[in-house]
Amino acid sequence: MPLTIDPPPATPERDLAEVTARLDESGVDLSDDASLAQCTALLDGLARNRSFLADRVIAALQQGCADQVAINRHSAQVFLLHRGARGYYLRANLWPAVTDAVTTASGTQAFAYALPHDHNFHFLTVGYFGPGYVSDDYEVDPEAIDGRLGEPLALRPAGQSQLSEGKMMLYRAHRDVHSQHPPPSLSVSLNIMDEGEHIPWRDQYIVDLGAAAPHTPATIAQRPTLTSTELLLRAAVHLHENARDIADHFAKAHPVPRVRAHALAALAAAEAAEGRAAMLERGLCDADARVRDDCRRWLATQCDTKFNDFGRESNLR
Repeated sequence: MPLTIDPPPATPERDLAEVTARLDESGVDLSDDASLAQCTALLDGLARNRSFLADRVIAALQQGCADQVAINRHSAQVFLLHRGARGYYLRANLWPAVTDAVTTASGTQAFAYALPHDHNFHFLTVGYFGPGYVSDDYEVDPEAIDGRLGEPLALRPAGQSQLSEGKMMLYRAHRDVHSQHPPPSLSVSLNIMDEGEHIPWRDQYIVDLGAAAPHTPATIAQRPTLTSTELLLRAAVHLHENARDIADHFAKAHPVPRVRAHALAALAAAEAAEGRAAMLERGLCDADARVRDDCRRWLATQCDTKFNDFGRESNLR
């Protein structure tokens, strides 16, 4: 389960400018104890400032949210506070209650409620306003995961937690899995998020908890992480022969298994029907279990009309 973090006693209230300036100077590495300690103190100080967020929201509304449109790459529940140049960003997340009009209109999945998942990045979070969302928490050994769709996961139930005001928690990449439930009333959390260059190349997992049948293990249900590289490969192989050469090189040598698999799928989609199987069979010899499994699965369904639609999933963050 996520680690509960105790901030240092008597942390002074801090404003956003000070917090971001110090984080910009030092950078953020939430896997490093010294960096985590600094982030803990700064985020706690910001959470003690009970006016900064309202001031920022009002200013954004007065400007028609132009800055959010320009820099916010995330969903509507995210209010981006700062994107640092040294591998992090700072945000506020809004968590509506199930009875709030926005939840009624959009549905609970728009806010990732009742959607068990891990994260492909570390993040530090603190409850800022309201009772906070409730999570069913689990833990898994990331070293024991290949990343295959349908792969059984040895999830360890770790109870429930609630992100109440002032409570701070560290979610560890690939280790902590949770299923969030709406808070009793509108709540807000503040997050310091890792955003290193490596993160888009890591897979995130949507988990099927296997509750439909007794003794059914949890499994990997979806892998929503996708970069423009994979999508561009899928289009480019149909447009120019040079793109096929690039895709072929990626299929052989790209360091990220997901990209190797997508490159093979792109090449296969560009082949005539009789050539698709031979292209996908190349992946059966890949060193990574996920690539082998993807290609085996695509081979079994290569005549399905959905073959060319693979990978169309949005990234959950």
